Amino acid sequence: MERLFPVQDEDLDYESIYEVLLQLYLNPIDVNRASAEILAGSYLLDPLQISNLISYRAKFGMLISLYELQAVPGFDLKTIEQILPFLTLGAGSSNQTQTFWKRITTEEQAYFILRHRRTWETRKGFTPPDTSSTGKISSRYLGDPNEFYLRFRIQHSRDFSLGFTLDKDPGEPFTWDGKTARYGFNFLSFHFTKYYVGKWKTIALGDFQAQFGQGLVFGAGYSLGKGAETVPTVRRSSIGILPYTAALEFGFFRGAGITYQSGKWQSSLIASYAPRDGRTSSSLDTLSKEDLTISSFNQSGLHRTSSELETKNQFREINLGGNIQFTSGKLQAGSNYLFTKFDRSWIKEPTLYNQFDFAGKSNQVGSIYLNYNWKNFFLFGESAISQSAGRGNVLGFISSLSKEVDFSLLWRKYDKDFHSFYANSFSESTRPVNEQAVYLGISIKPIPKWKINFYYDYFKFPWLRYRVYAPSKGYEWLGRLTFQPKRNLTAFLQIREEQKDRNLSDSGEPALPYQIRPLNKINGLLSLEYQVSKTFFFRSRILFSRVNFNDQKSSGFMILQDAQYSFSKFRVTGRVALFDTDDYDTRLYAFENNVLWTFSIPAFSGQGMRYYLLAQYKINSQFTTYFRFSRTAYTDREVISSGLQEISGSIQSETTVLLRYMLHR
Repeated sequence: MERLFPVQDEDLDYESIYEVLLQLYLNPIDVNRASAEILAGSYLLDPLQISNLISYRAKFGMLISLYELQAVPGFDLKTIEQILPFLTLGAGSSNQTQTFWKRITTEEQAYFILRHRRTWETRKGFTPPDTSSTGKISSRYLGDPNEFYLRFRIQHSRDFSLGFTLDKDPGEPFTWDGKTARYGFNFLSFHFTKYYVGKWKTIALGDFQAQFGQGLVFGAGYSLGKGAETVPTVRRSSIGILPYTAALEFGFFRGAGITYQSGKWQSSLIASYAPRDGRTSSSLDTLSKEDLTISSFNQSGLHRTSSELETKNQFREINLGGNIQFTSGKLQAGSNYLFTKFDRSWIKEPTLYNQFDFAGKSNQVGSIYLNYNWKNFFLFGESAISQSAGRGNVLGFISSLSKEVDFSLLWRKYDKDFHSFYANSFSESTRPVNEQAVYLGISIKPIPKWKINFYYDYFKFPWLRYRVYAPSKGYEWLGRLTFQPKRNLTAFLQIREEQKDRNLSDSGEPALPYQIRPLNKINGLLSLEYQVSKTFFFRSRILFSRVNFNDQKSSGFMILQDAQYSFSKFRVTGRVALFDTDDYDTRLYAFENNVLWTFSIPAFSGQGMRYYLLAQYKINSQFTTYFRFSRTAYTDREVISSGLQEISGSIQSETTVLLRYMLHR
């Protein structure tokens, strides 16, 4: 999962990306029935391997064993070992002879998870409020510092999935208040999805997501994008309607989604009515409630203070949409449509850069897309238009030029007034808007023990952006050299450079307003991983960064040592790390092991030490416990963070406890 993850960034939705990859692991692909589209969407195989597998099945029929993959051209033992956990021969569907209720009550993939997390140093938000000289009482958090997460789920691949997720963030109170939809926990998500009921391929009730085409209309809330896997991750796959199981409080549909399949045709319908968090504003000449407008949406999901609580479920959002898709052999073509309506008009506070953003009460966006598998080429594209007449376009291909070389090319163009609320296509920005770019990716395996990954992305922003008040351009490239002399030993060197324009700070001297200069950032990573034995593993890494902006240079580095030891029913993982960066721009991201269903890539800036210890104990076949203690000790400050998150001191400690109970083992 770490290898497939995109380049680290503050704006990435890590939880949703992790969730989708985890579902791939929990719901293996049927290698005998999966189409080229499904295989490509797993990011496990290159185009040549996929083409060879499809040809092998057509010539010799279904595989008898997964190890028969050794007979498929392009599948070496190393590749097979890596992909085995994600594949199946369709075993497990035999229980279809049982009644649906019987399958639910006996399913092995049925579990409860309870997670508690807490920062033990007192944040300002949990201290007694102050009273100013004017008599105004300062804001504080309404609840306690504990975070609770509860999940229940029963699922069987290609049969059904049902469950719910409850979540309370630190600072949010446990309370029962129907007006704000707080029933103990602050957030509740639920779903029921049934697959293959006659010609009904999918029936989803409750919370769900959708992904069709290249994500210009339906983006499923996640994308891999640019990362160490430089070739396969540029392409999206039409995986259709899928359950929403994350704890993020936005970016999903709530209602019903169905998919009907008849021969080569497939049609999907989506109907959603969901509350949304946000703030209202009104003009000075009216106090009428009907004239209130949406000024901003709150996507943090946090409701810790009275001010944040005022944003909860303030608006209603209706979504009606659908998809029609035709699949014939190596060709897949389809069309998407989504109508979105709010119960009040959304009018943002005007700024220099948001003049072409969406404004109004409703939006429509539609698209057509095409995927074609020709020999060792996967060609794909999608073109969309929104109600504003703004357009979004993606066109590209992935190819295996030979057994040793894979290549990808992607062109994209998003107008400054393209509006698509559930889009998540390949882009440099967090949204596909105001961008023109070309991406080139290549992967080379010159000899079995060596692998080279490289990409180059050139992008332009025709209109203004946040902190960039002029049309701008930039580029980004990443190179990764991997050496694996043995199955249990891997080393790699990765270097990434990115250059974007940014506004110069106001110096107070007479000058042209909003001057911009290029900000150049270089990040590097040197890693060594060694599985010493079945019980002992270690990882050593050195990370560094360098930033140059307006002839001002800054840098940072981090060294870390991981170790993991397993014995009997225990597994213990630990890390010790030292970091030293000049400023926030040179911050460094470091992937960390965490408890089950929890993903962590924190950013570090300043000077200090980071360490954590993660313990796992399997009590029996049904009950597993996890405990994690982490601490960051800074040497360059006496105050951590700011505002209500401020900690008076130089140490921040956190514990996480997770209990998992499997119902039928």
